[in-house]
Amino acid sequence: MSSSIYGKLALTNLKNNRKTYIPYILTAILTVMMYYIMDDLSRNSGISYESLHMILVYARAVIVIFAVIFLFYTNSFLIKRRKKEIGVYNILGMGKRHIARMLIVETMVTAVVSISAGIIFGLIFSKLTYLILLKILNYGINMDFEFSKETLMYTLVFFLVIFLMTLFYNLFQIQLSNPIELLHGGSQGEKEPKTKWFMTVFGVVSLGIGYFIAVTVDHPLAAIQAFFVAVVCVILGTYALFTAGSVALLKGLRRNKKFYYQTKHFSAVAGMIYRMKQNAVGLANICILSTMVLVMISTTISLYVGMEDVLETRYPREFEAKTNVSTPESDQAIERIVEEELANAGVKAKSMLRYHDGSIAALRQGNGFALQKFGNYGVDDVVEIWMIPLEDYNQTEGTKDCLGPDEVYIYSTGEVWGEDTVQIGEQTYQVTKELDNMKIAPKDEQRMVDGYYIIVSDAEQIGEILRRNYEDSDMQPDWVEQMAALDYRLTFDLEGKEEDCLNVMKVMKDRIEREVHSGFCEGRELSREEFYFLYGGLLFIGIYLGSLFLMATVLIMYYKQISEGYDDRERYQIMQKVGMSKREVKHSIRSQVLMVFFLPLVMAVLHISVAFGVITKLLAILNLTNVPLFLICTIITVIVFALFYGIVFSLTAREYYKIVN
Repeated sequence: MSSSIYGKLALTNLKNNRKTYIPYILTAILTVMMYYIMDDLSRNSGISYESLHMILVYARAVIVIFAVIFLFYTNSFLIKRRKKEIGVYNILGMGKRHIARMLIVETMVTAVVSISAGIIFGLIFSKLTYLILLKILNYGINMDFEFSKETLMYTLVFFLVIFLMTLFYNLFQIQLSNPIELLHGGSQGEKEPKTKWFMTVFGVVSLGIGYFIAVTVDHPLAAIQAFFVAVVCVILGTYALFTAGSVALLKGLRRNKKFYYQTKHFSAVAGMIYRMKQNAVGLANICILSTMVLVMISTTISLYVGMEDVLETRYPREFEAKTNVSTPESDQAIERIVEEELANAGVKAKSMLRYHDGSIAALRQGNGFALQKFGNYGVDDVVEIWMIPLEDYNQTEGTKDCLGPDEVYIYSTGEVWGEDTVQIGEQTYQVTKELDNMKIAPKDEQRMVDGYYIIVSDAEQIGEILRRNYEDSDMQPDWVEQMAALDYRLTFDLEGKEEDCLNVMKVMKDRIEREVHSGFCEGRELSREEFYFLYGGLLFIGIYLGSLFLMATVLIMYYKQISEGYDDRERYQIMQKVGMSKREVKHSIRSQVLMVFFLPLVMAVLHISVAFGVITKLLAILNLTNVPLFLICTIITVIVFALFYGIVFSLTAREYYKIVN
């Protein structure tokens, strides 16, 4: 056979199958483009912030995994639809070796068009993406447009490998099949599936466990570990329920005579039972992808929009100066520098608080705390303790209280303590008062680790508690003394022009960290840029990956409708021949499409509704405790996504009707 015939056949086949190949090629182009842009962005030397660079690198890794799975998955739709056509070629005399050459040419054409167009569009839109990222970050940085040869090479090699892998998979499928199997390849799965009760129960249990974990988690630290377990359980449960549970549900509807014996229902239910085996995975994929889009976009938008709440939660006051090893000299040096620089800048301090504290990680055990030398933040009941001398408490609160050596006040940032005594290490103290509030620490039940403030009679008592705890370790004596030393904190808000306030904070930070031993400063405005880079980067990635997953969702919907249209065409034609009117056929089609098409959306909304609580705990770790804001962002995201989902439904359903009619 002439070698030119393979090229002509390949081009003819691509043209004849344009309804399936054009969306596939367009999606492949977009995937190549989005990988190129992300890879180029992650290699840009102008990104000096490590947190933003790591976000981009992780996003690139997600796109790599997505591209492999998604292009393989969509390729399976194509080869399934082509099996009958390839079987005809085989019966007409084309050997499998000739068919393989034809498929090689088709893959080459698809790969060349997809990769070259994707890289060209990647080059074109790279600069625009940079500008969008800079706009989101809200800060001007030196991130010029750079052409990366490495990005070009990696993109070319990576997607060539993917297309080669899909080609080998297709050739393997053809090699294993005989002509009869190929002719019936597009009709596989027409045998009525059995009700798999074990898988159905497994799906219900898995989903139930995932939901239970999401609903019962009440601590941000526990939410980190529980969230990933819940996600795995929900994914497994979703696939099991769509695969086996959907068949059980449809058969249950078939047993319901009032529902089933209606013209618009019986043909739809019967048809779905027979084809659910091949549709279940696609529906589950749509559900999981939809859930991912909703979660990513709603959380990242919430973090970005709630930036002010985040900063105020993280920094209750605008500026804080501290030293980790408090001495009279270092304390006085901090106060002197602050006083001098505020006077020079003409800026006033307000709500100023000065106090010493000794902090340590501990485990909550009954009515006491087992002290830990070093924080083990993998334990659910870990807490943080701050011990403050009574003198400093009286100064900050404006009181004149007295305490005995074995007496303490206690204050919890979360739930009330509710005990008459508290054991700290080996020592037990009488709780003479449980405080309702403290100026230095507002109530915050959403914080990552529960915090307890314990007011003791004097600073020496705090040093002794810390010293006893660290003496049992292998630390050198001088390190023990340093760890047992109290911190000194000076925190306040500023009153003056915004520019003057920012400048004086920068000057104070520079001087304190240079001139004071163990001096350290942080503040709301000093950290604003860093938070914008972190949360702005997350928003950018959320929208970027959300768009990618949304594209995948649309394509899977499209292929599902096209595939079902070809499968249903003959069945509905037979129904019309035996007396079913076109109007009844249309109602039956609408009933089937609506029933199946919107089921993944309903499940996705249910998933995010149940996960709402655990997501709020995770957001609290990122200092966003504004639950109403996250609720509003989630509702708006769901509404917008549902509208988009409906538009996609109307467009794909139109193609379905054309094929069936």
